[in-house]
Amino acid sequence: NSITVPEGWSLYQIVPQLARVLNVPVESVQAAVRDTALLRAVGAPTPTLEGYLFPDTYVFADGTTPREAVRVMVDRFQRVWQPEWNQRLDSLKMSRNEVMALASIVEKEARVPEERPVIAAVYLNRLKAKMLLQADPTVQYALGKHVARVMYKDLAIESPYNTYKHVGLPPGPICNPGAKSIEAALVPAPTNFFFFVAAGGGRHTFSETLDAHNGAIQKLRAATRQ
Repeated sequence: NSITVPEGWSLYQIVPQLARVLNVPVESVQAAVRDTALLRAVGAPTPTLEGYLFPDTYVFADGTTPREAVRVMVDRFQRVWQPEWNQRLDSLKMSRNEVMALASIVEKEARVPEERPVIAAVYLNRLKAKMLLQADPTVQYALGKHVARVMYKDLAIESPYNTYKHVGLPPGPICNPGAKSIEAALVPAPTNFFFFVAAGGGRHTFSETLDAHNGAIQKLRAATRQ
């Protein structure tokens, strides 16, 4: 009974698949991802273990309970987390939960591996400047469903996860990031970028100022019209 959890999957995706693999009710898996002992073990202040079920392929024996399966996935996260990463937390003056929240946003935004540290830097620069993060994936998470494109009306949703309305990081991760995104959040690129826009092919154009960002958007729009 195997399940492959890709980087970036959220509990919305993991829970029903895990229930299917274990042949148990979805409600029992939903209860397992709220295990208070495991939440304390990872230091998560959130009601669920979102972010701490490490992406990997797992094989579970017949009769494995949801709590046992979830514990295996959390244990995998704990093994992946490097001891030296705790020193980076001190340098960044961030908690592990905050870094995991940032890493989850990076996981959702990045399509090209080398851009992960740059995207992390953009959001960290915004945090330091007390700017709104305005990360579309957090709105997706607040909506509780996948939408092909975040619309202006979606930005009005009232949720602590809506980074268009609330300054700072969301209360916790919005998905379960892989090691590369966690590393990017811990060791961001040394840049002064505050903005980025999708430029096609999974890449982004990064800018230091709003004027430059708007200019990049205009160039991209002009290019698509040609």
